[in-house]
Amino acid sequence: MSSDRTAIKLLLTGGGTGGHLFPAIAAAEELLARMPQAEVMFIGTRRKMDSSSLSHYGFRVESVYCYGLKGKNLVSLIKALAALPVALVQAARLIRSFRPDVVLGVGGYVTGPVIAAARLLGKKTVIHEQNSIPGLANRALRIMVDRICISLPGSAIYFPGDKTVLTGNPVRSPIRELAAASLPDTVAKTKTLVVLGGSQGAHRLNELVGEAICDHGAGADCRVIHQTGETDCLNVRQRYHEHGINAQVEAFFRDMAAVYGQADLVISRAGATTLAELAILGLPAILVPYPHAADDHQQENARHYVDGGGCRAFKEKELDGRKLAAEMKGLLADDASRHVMAVNMRKLGHLEAAAKIVDVCQAAVAS
Repeated sequence: MSSDRTAIKLLLTGGGTGGHLFPAIAAAEELLARMPQAEVMFIGTRRKMDSSSLSHYGFRVESVYCYGLKGKNLVSLIKALAALPVALVQAARLIRSFRPDVVLGVGGYVTGPVIAAARLLGKKTVIHEQNSIPGLANRALRIMVDRICISLPGSAIYFPGDKTVLTGNPVRSPIRELAAASLPDTVAKTKTLVVLGGSQGAHRLNELVGEAICDHGAGADCRVIHQTGETDCLNVRQRYHEHGINAQVEAFFRDMAAVYGQADLVISRAGATTLAELAILGLPAILVPYPHAADDHQQENARHYVDGGGCRAFKEKELDGRKLAAEMKGLLADDASRHVMAVNMRKLGHLEAAAKIVDVCQAAVAS
């Protein structure tokens, strides 16, 4: 640990989707709020999502040359394996330059070589698992790291109990600030439906919601805010316009607190970070888990919140526009049911997750 306690250096690694990046950002925000002189560096992938999401926060951002291993064909797998030694050397060089006190991995394939390099160099290491079923990188790293933070109780079975802590999944400060407000009065106003397909969009979810709203009348009495991803944005926007739907359609919303602040009901995939945000805000949701997620982890993510009474979930293959429209209409018209779901969602939230993860990192440094 640095001799000056306020000058702790935190190296974050992970990425590839917003679900991996946003918890890292939340942990960095918490550390800097607690220790303004702390230093933060992020090592991610070379994907556009990583650089664009992190460029607004003022962190030093670096990348290493690596590829994912899971679900690849033979040629891609050989390419990914061949890149691992390169990534390990690049990570070691960056770690020696930055000299962090602790390295926090938040998931994604880049986490593996960076955490491994940190361990080889004698650095304290912590990983955070967002999902109910751990990804390949975190499963491989669970033995070598000093501490493990988990978001959902069900994932504890995959990790050594003596170094695993349930922290919850941290969310960014604007959303935590919004969560501090009381639940909105949703009775005497036009309802707002928010549709989220994740940071990279969800084509089939966009189709299902479009069918429900435009073909089966689910959007007749509500306002729609729809995050589509880049590919579907123009088509979805045009379709709503042609059907006279009161809709705001964007490929990606950077100010999610402003979007959530208008929501009465959310339709979403079941990514861990989105669910964590919905939970601390007390937003009821209809979930359509992405059916091709690794190890079907989105289905398991959804189960936790459905069992807690905060959401309803449907398998994509069992859902069509008519059925989704019926669910949407029923919930938008039923203020009492939405209120119960909202209360249950808040019970499942972890408002102090970022603070707990920073506590774990500091404890690792001090050990």
